[in-house]
Amino acid sequence: MAEETRRIETYAEFWDFYVAEHAQPLTRYLHFIGTTLGIVLLVWFVRSGNWFYFPLCFVIGYAFAWFAHFFVEHNKPATFKYPFWSLISDYKMVFYMLTGRMNAEVERVNLGKN
Repeated sequence: MAEETRRIETYAEFWDFYVAEHAQPLTRYLHFIGTTLGIVLLVWFVRSGNWFYFPLCFVIGYAFAWFAHFFVEHNKPATFKYPFWSLISDYKMVFYMLTGRMNAEVERVNLGKN
């Protein structure tokens, strides 16, 4: 609870908070789907010249993520308080998932809480 009241000052500190907020595998998978679809849509819109659809990339990405937070994790998305770090961390988490390192990050953060 104290984590919610004090302001996070460094990205390393934020990353651990972010990982803890994505403890459930379903949350991470939904983020992965949303972020990946957002990237695919971005590429598609750029290639087709339909720039006016650009906001849909964010709508799709955040829809999956926010659904996961509200209905799986039952917490508030960090995007509301730390929008830039949250966006960066979404991509970092997808990269870690693709390289098989995300579960180890979750274990590391959970061990640090004990």
